[in-house]
Parts: sequence; C-alpha cells; structure tokens
Amino acid sequence: MMLDKILASFISDLKTFYRSKGTLFWTLAFPVMLILIFGAIFSGVGDIEYELHVQNLDDSEQSLSHQFIQALENTGVIKIVNVSKDADIDSYMDENDIKRLLVIPGNYSETIIASQYPNVTVSVNLSFHYDQSEQQTNQVVKNIISNVVRSMNMGISGGTEIIGIEDIETISGEFSFIDFFLPGMIGFTIMQTCIYGSIERNTRLRKDGILRKLLTTPITRSEWILSKMLFQLFLSFLSAFLIIMVGILVYGLSIHINLLVIILIVATSFLFTGLGMLIGRFVRDEESAGMAGGAITFPMMFLAGTFFPLEQMPEFLQTFAKILPLYYVNEGLRNAMIYLKTDDALFHSIVVLIFASVFFIAGLLLTKWKED
Repeated sequence: MMLDKILASFISDLKTFYRSKGTLFWTLAFPVMLILIFGAIFSGVGDIEYELHVQNLDDSEQSLSHQFIQALENTGVIKIVNVSKDADIDSYMDENDIKRLLVIPGNYSETIIASQYPNVTVSVNLSFHYDQSEQQTNQVVKNIISNVVRSMNMGISGGTEIIGIEDIETISGEFSFIDFFLPGMIGFTIMQTCIYGSIERNTRLRKDGILRKLLTTPITRSEWILSKMLFQLFLSFLSAFLIIMVGILVYGLSIHINLLVIILIVATSFLFTGLGMLIGRFVRDEESAGMAGGAITFPMMFLAGTFFPLEQMPEFLQTFAKILPLYYVNEGLRNAMIYLKTDDALFHSIVVLIFASVFFIAGLLLTKWKED
C-alpha cells in the first residue's frame, strides 16, 4: 500500500470539495442548521407549559375547586385558561380549536365535604375532554391531572378515590394515533418527492447541457415546466394512494377522501415542485443538490407539526412554524380527512393554493435554459 498515492488521491478530493462552493457551503451549513433546529426544539423541554382550559361549575360557598385549580397551577407545567360556565363544551372546543378541557362539576365541593362524614361513600368525576390527535401532549397533561387528583384523594380520605377522572373524546368515531399521523406523512412525502425530484432533474439537465438544447425544440419553457409539474403530480397521487392503502390494509385506518383532499394534494404537488425548481435554479452541481434540498425540507419536516406537536416547541418556533407551507398542508389534510371540518380545511387549502401560485410563477420566471 503506497501512502503517497493515498495522500495524493485524498488531496485531489479535498481540492474538488473546496472548489465546489455549493458543496462546501451546504456541507458546513447543514449540520449547523440541524443542531440549531433540534436545539431550539428540545433545549426548553423542561420549561414547557401546557395550556389547559377549565370550566368550573362549582359555585358553592366553600368552593374547594379553587384549591384544585391552584394545585394544578402550582405544578409549574399547567397554564389554566378559565372557561365561562355558560359555554357549550363541544362548540367551544370546536370553534376555538381547543385540544383539551377539564370540567369541574357543580357538586365538587359538596361531595368532598360529604366524604368527611363516617360511613358515607361518595365520589365525584372530573370530565377531561380531549382531542385524540394530540395523543402525546394530552397524555402528559392527563398524567399531571391524575397526580394532582391522587394527591387530593390522599389528603381527603387517605387514598380512597373520592375524586375521579372521566375521559371524553371530542372526535366521534374510533381513531388511533396513526389516523392523525397519516395526513402529515402524505404532506411530508409529497414535499420530499417534489423538491428532491425537481432539484436533481434540473441540476442534471443543466450539467449535461440538455436545458440549453431545449431552445432548439418546439416546446416552450412554460410548456416544459408544466409537463414536469404534471409528472410530479402523478408521483404525488401515487405516493398518497400507496400510503393510504397500506394504512387501511395494515392498520385499519378510518379516513375520508373528498374534494378538498384532492385539491390539497394537487396544490401541494405544484407548491413543492415550484419550490424545488427555484432551489435548482441556484444549485450548480449534483453534489450540493441533495444538501440544498435537505436544508429546505428538514426544517419544515420537524417544525411544521408532522412529527412533533407544535405545543412541545418554544413559542417563537410555534410562530415560525405557521409561516411554513407544510404546516398548512398538514393541517388542511387533517381537517379534511380526519376532523371533517370543512371551513378549516377550506382555509388551509386556500393558503396552500396561494403558496402554490407564488412558487409556480416564480419557478416559471426564474427557470432558464441559458446559463447566466
């Protein structure tokens, strides 16, 4: 083994790496972006505060319910939002997009006082209304409430269950976590397919000189771009179909396919294909194409609510997530396929269509067949 030849080959690769400014930039920028993103998400995990809406119907003179609410706040993890006694729970949660709400019944204090007398067996249930889509965060909040209830029972009766918790799902039907995870996976898969497909194709065609040669053909630039977008649309529907079919056959998914779902898939495909073409316009070599795509897709993948509930992130990241196109894709698909909230699905569909129009027009204007 000749060390001088190994060293010469290594130096050659090093020079090639250095001369490719795009590869150099993305190789250095990508790991920095990853640590910044995950650091921002998880650095404040211990400081996360979960919002819990509480409707307190206990209005007796000795309202012991306030002690219970105070005990929840003293955990340092629960932020209480008071709900009017006159509010209809289902309507309130639906209209305000509330994920969890606790109802303290009117006989709460009366029951606890009655439990102090000998030979009296009484109990009272708190009603915990929750949205099944927030399985992870709701389980955390439920555990906190259960711990406070357990502590209260120990103080009242030495451990006998005087205070209980009744779970009430806010969405009718039998849904599992995978039902809510699937729409995010469809949006994420379409994003990956369209962005990477567009970047890789445009970079390769430019490098091989094929884009320049298209000037000699009858097809116009807009016709060529639209044809590529239609191909990506075909791949998007194929990917969505496969995800849905596997989900139904393997996991027994319960979802709804309607016009808004179709519109969202079409708009999402055009959106991310246009974005991929924009990125490909500024990427000069295939080596840096993948990293450039990753720099765009990774932040959206982790910050747009595909895998992590937004509530687990710091507030500034939650705000940032709501300017990402994938956030509106995910929420639109969930409302159309799971919640069947037509108004919310329509709103998110309109936002996605606006993003799609902007990126399509920008891709059309900036994609060139001539080199600068």
